[in-house]
Amino acid sequence: MTTALLLIDVQRGFDDAEFWGPRNNPGAEANMKALLRAWQDRRDPVVLVHHDSTTPGSPLRPGQPGNDFKPELDGARPDLIFGKKVNSAFLGDVDLDAWFKTRGITSFVLAGIQTNFCCETTARMGGNLGYDITFALDATFTFDLEGPDGTVLTADELYRATATNLHGDRFATVKSTKEILTLDQ
Repeated sequence: MTTALLLIDVQRGFDDAEFWGPRNNPGAEANMKALLRAWQDRRDPVVLVHHDSTTPGSPLRPGQPGNDFKPELDGARPDLIFGKKVNSAFLGDVDLDAWFKTRGITSFVLAGIQTNFCCETTARMGGNLGYDITFALDATFTFDLEGPDGTVLTADELYRATATNLHGDRFATVKSTKEILTLDQ
């Protein structure tokens, strides 16, 4: 069984701390790079997705330097690359579900940015579509976020909530990069 690697929104625009605010998990990019290297070494499928924001002022808008992939993806040889304008990679410019099914791919490892938005949404939708998903939690990061009552949840709190949501409702198996790479050897 072939397991794809799905890297979501690993874009330079997420380095704009003034726009996004405080983030967590400074080691996320190194873990994304380690996963990419392992998948490419084995010649297993790699899918790169980028967010093409339609929000005015967003650093992720097409044509802006922030829309480009981060340097950790330099040298990547993806089997598929496409954009999206919403949270789920299953609702992008390419029919990801059809692409996976055509290739007999029933499982994938998911990593990228942001933990609680595009990564979690893609994992939930993939789980609903019947995929066996491994969520590489330490190969994701997010930012502090203010709720409707003005209370701010820290990036770490949101990160843990995503892990709990995905695990508790069985959308995905949550693992560390080390666990994933050790199991795949």
